[in-house]
Amino acid sequence: MRIATWNVNSVRTRIDRVTAFLQRHDVDVLALQETKCRDDQFPALPLHELGYETAHVGLDQWNGVALISRVGLEDVRTQFAPEQPLFGADAPVLEARSIGAVCGGVEVWSLYVPNGRELDHPHYHYKLAWLEQLRASAAQWLADDPAKQVALTGDWNIAPQDEDVWDMTAFEGSTHVSEPERAAFRHVLDAGFTDVVRPYTEGAYTYWDYQRLAFPKRMGMRIDFILASQALAARVSGAMIDREERKGKGASDHAPVIVDLD
Repeated sequence: MRIATWNVNSVRTRIDRVTAFLQRHDVDVLALQETKCRDDQFPALPLHELGYETAHVGLDQWNGVALISRVGLEDVRTQFAPEQPLFGADAPVLEARSIGAVCGGVEVWSLYVPNGRELDHPHYHYKLAWLEQLRASAAQWLADDPAKQVALTGDWNIAPQDEDVWDMTAFEGSTHVSEPERAAFRHVLDAGFTDVVRPYTEGAYTYWDYQRLAFPKRMGMRIDFILASQALAARVSGAMIDREERKGKGASDHAPVIVDLD
């Protein structure tokens, strides 16, 4: 079984790339983030024609997450907790940032972690609260069933180690590398999860800004991850980051991350 995650940065703009990617890599389950569309705008037909089922949650042109599976799509949920944090000062809303389903016996979550924006911004505190609730929920799932196979996939908007950015001095005083964010990431790992991609892709990035020729200059970040419960991690036989998908006209600013399971 092959699972992938990809911040596609507008699925309607890149649906041809998505279908080509699925076929080129023979992917069984693909988690998408930043689809940037409402549910009624999601381009499901080309995916259904390839034999995939789809589940999507999107409210407007921001955020949006999806699961695309050819090995089943059961028990679809758009919240990892009833008390999942909301955002907004005047009228807080539940943003379209999470969707989970059981695919081929594995509970797969597509997660688009809040960006944080700035260290003193309300969005940063929202990000930390969001991650803490995710940790608490994921820990409870494994407490209830230690043999549960869970994949927490997506764009985490955190570079958990110094090596995950091209130059730490460029990020001084900014989000993505702050200690509270990195601690929140570690706490998810401590809840019983493992970064199953890093051992196969040391030194690789998953994101490059569109500006300043960041991609050819290798000015990247590693912020997209697949974290697996111990029962699922035991099945991992390989992983890769498809850096080639970042190339060419119309590419997303993120590269897909792929994991193979025995």
